[in-house]
Amino acid sequence: MKKSLLALAVLGAFAGAASAQSSVTLYGTVDLAGTYVKNDGSSKRLSLTQDGINSSQLGFRGIEDLGGGLKAGFNLLAGVNADTGTTNGKFFNRRSTVSLFSGAGELRLGRDYTPTFWNQTIFDAFGTNGIGSSTGVRQLYAGTRQDNSIGYFLPSNIGGFYGQAMVGAAEGGTSGDRPARYVGGRIGFAAGPFDVSGAYSSERMGSTYAGYGTGSVGTGNGLQVVPVVAGDNQKTWNVGGSYDFGFLKLLGYYDHEATANASEKLFSLSGVIPFGQSEVHLGYVRSKLDRSGIVAGSITSGIPNLSSSKIDQFQATYQYNLSKRSAMYATVARLDNKEATRGTLGGVPSSASALPTANGNSTGFQLGVRHFF
Repeated sequence: MKKSLLALAVLGAFAGAASAQSSVTLYGTVDLAGTYVKNDGSSKRLSLTQDGINSSQLGFRGIEDLGGGLKAGFNLLAGVNADTGTTNGKFFNRRSTVSLFSGAGELRLGRDYTPTFWNQTIFDAFGTNGIGSSTGVRQLYAGTRQDNSIGYFLPSNIGGFYGQAMVGAAEGGTSGDRPARYVGGRIGFAAGPFDVSGAYSSERMGSTYAGYGTGSVGTGNGLQVVPVVAGDNQKTWNVGGSYDFGFLKLLGYYDHEATANASEKLFSLSGVIPFGQSEVHLGYVRSKLDRSGIVAGSITSGIPNLSSSKIDQFQATYQYNLSKRSAMYATVARLDNKEATRGTLGGVPSSASALPTANGNSTGFQLGVRHFF
């Protein structure tokens, strides 16, 4: 939705520059849900959480026609904790980029999604949001975004092919979500109801990354801590696809992560069944982590140090679209721990009161409202 005057007022100091642009847009999402999570061995927890089917966010984007087929643009996107009215420590944490567009494609600089993450979120019927997200069981996290990046996107008029490449600097091991130098790319083909894509990346750590699932029992998601030490590489490759049959859209992806002492295989299969103003989303995801070595001091207190671990998750959402912008939804999910893992839906203490017992289960329900503006 175009909000030119409001966007100019919010940007204030940049009003002079913004007025020269062809368009400036203020946009965003608010998504809040009542959430229930019950973990084996602990009491249930009721809470108001966010991002049940979409990420709550506030964004500004603009475009300027420079003539001769060349355009310049920007996109600033901040995550919003709509349940408390706060923002994140890094204000434009979701995206902060500037771009040049031409017939040869797009050059994009700044903080942005990595090519390898796109396959995980695009080919997931739950959009990697809420208790039904396929990434809730991941045990060897490759990151979602990259700071200090330079990216290139192919033009959109090359017969259904699309792709991107990205490089990002670790900047002395102090960079963003992961202190790593990122090099990666993605290539795909989409035509009619068919879409398929593959991606690859290598992340060389500028300093030791503590690992996904860190935190003592009572915090975090309870998954194994898998550190990547300074100088080591984490390599990722994945492939995903979808096919829209009309009565059913089928989506899936396979993701493989590898470090010096661990590897993870993550498989997701999901679908969307539309009827009238309603949609039913169904999904299944499995993560299997294998550890070939143990790093001294790498396991946080209370989280098991296992040679291998598996986690299964089943999820379903009913979504009723009140309009193109507003929707009500209900999601149910069940996470099954195996081999003494203690993963939980949501997280502790945001959604669950405590981690489940080893090899226990996590069951959850969300009822929420989402609005685009």
